[in-house]
Amino acid sequence: MIPPASPSAGVSVGGGRDTVFFVSDAHFGLGGGEGERIARFSEFAAEVRRRGSDLYVVGDMFDFWIEYRSAIRRDYFHALYELRRVADSGVRVHYVAGNHDFALGDFLEEAAGVSVHRGCVDVELQGRKAHISHGDKVRSGAALRIAGRLLRCGFLQSLYRVIHPDIGIWFGSAVSAASKRHRGAADILPKDLEKYRQAARALLKGGKRDLVIFAHTHHAELISLDGGEYCNTGSWMRGYDYAELRGGKIQLLKWGSSAS
Repeated sequence: MIPPASPSAGVSVGGGRDTVFFVSDAHFGLGGGEGERIARFSEFAAEVRRRGSDLYVVGDMFDFWIEYRSAIRRDYFHALYELRRVADSGVRVHYVAGNHDFALGDFLEEAAGVSVHRGCVDVELQGRKAHISHGDKVRSGAALRIAGRLLRCGFLQSLYRVIHPDIGIWFGSAVSAASKRHRGAADILPKDLEKYRQAARALLKGGKRDLVIFAHTHHAELISLDGGEYCNTGSWMRGYDYAELRGGKIQLLKWGSSAS
């Protein structure tokens, strides 16, 4: 278990901590500039502790997540430590599962103090009626849907855990890399972006929601749609993208920019 990281555990949120933060798609464990991404995330986490009431990780913080009973990946430790520090400061931390979060068990909740959501989240935040989900199902084809069901099958996951973690992690990382090569992870087609906008329009229709937040595309955008707003949180891995909600106003930012 990751021990409490600071003496501020249990502090109630207040004193100007009035901002809800959203971040996604850091894909820690992928390599390639990992140290820089972690360093910037540590800075971001400090800002969340200073101003945040809530932090929503909108999936795929890690490139391949599968839990073993007594082992965690060493290259995930720093990110997990930062999540625990944020939770210990009194910020409510939520993890909305993404398509790379194959086997979320109880580790994040019990050891890192994070509330895990394995599906979408509908919640009222600062008077906004928000829908939050990773969004991978918006454009997933039949093959990807079948693969996703297999990867999330409890029986198959139990068999996978029998493999030594060094081998299992190597295999999982290879599958993740192959998936990225197959779908061209660096770019997304305009027709796919339009699918996300149409999905947001459908969720906003009828006035039950006025804010839709997706991730997954690695393409950050914030647009007004049909009396509401659609925000895609982009990618921490590619551009240090994140969003924040303050006073009911959503902003899309890059780490290092100044929010008004």
